[in-house]
Amino acid sequence: MPYNPDIHNRRSIRLKGYKYTQPGAYFVTICTHQRQCLFGEIISEKMHPNLCGQVVVACWQKISDHFSHVALDEFVLMPNHWHGIIVIKDWIENKQEIQFPMQGSMNSEISEEYPRPLLGTIVRNFKSVSARKVNQINRSSGISIWQRNYYEHIIRDEAALINIREYIMMNPSRWDSDRENPLNT
Repeated sequence: MPYNPDIHNRRSIRLKGYKYTQPGAYFVTICTHQRQCLFGEIISEKMHPNLCGQVVVACWQKISDHFSHVALDEFVLMPNHWHGIIVIKDWIENKQEIQFPMQGSMNSEISEEYPRPLLGTIVRNFKSVSARKVNQINRSSGISIWQRNYYEHIIRDEAALINIREYIMMNPSRWDSDRENPLNT
């Protein structure tokens, strides 16, 4: 079927008008293609990554090496998905702490003198590099290990950051009831 923009229009799940380059913390969830359990297993409420899972963790931990305005916070690898917090820092004002969007204002002025990466660029890089390395391990080429998109949530205050960190840390212990667990579908 040829492309028809009226039928094949993908709606963005991103917050309209928000600049995803501005300083802040972003909770990101990425699922594997067709929710396949590729990265290991949960045993006794603890994630035990296989070799592919270890490679994905290593790729995540190198993000800050490639993006100077990015810091990584809490994360967890699950058998078929990933949760992590990406922090885009504001080095213009030399602030090291996490900044949150001001209430009522979701658009801050972004200096083009010190460009920061777009959240989507960071996630796309992570997915691409990790997929290439996992495919090398599996001796496959061009096979999708990640779903096409990702979920993100803008963390707006310290309380939300604390709750999301706890959610991430507790995720393996909740695997038996997790909607991403193939045994629950």
